[in-house]
Amino acid sequence: QVQLVESGGGLVQPGGSLRLSCAASRSIFGIYNMGWYRQIPGKQRELVAVVTTSGGTRYADSVKGRFTAVRDDVKNTVTLQMNSLKPDDTAVYYCNARQVLDGMVYWGEGTLVTVSS
Repeated sequence: QVQLVESGGGLVQPGGSLRLSCAASRSIFGIYNMGWYRQIPGKQRELVAVVTTSGGTRYADSVKGRFTAVRDDVKNTVTLQMNSLKPDDTAVYYCNARQVLDGMVYWGEGTLVTVSS
């Protein structure tokens, strides 16, 4: 089992940048694919980015070229660098860990990102 704690959310103007961080309570090396999801009230949670145990990445079309997810298997963290933010990026962002061996999924409590002028 792993606990995930997100940080870095806040209010930013359109076109601005924000960096989210997720700290895991145990080693993630070779064990968990790490991801970021987001959810707007009343809508389904959607994938933003995934970083696999081998370092491969996958992004939602809506964030490609603007967001970058990076994992650090020494610090047991995953970060999401968000650039050129748009009002449509406003959501609660959740860190996700999916255990490669059995598919178990763990979630953080989320951090709110608001993009507004």
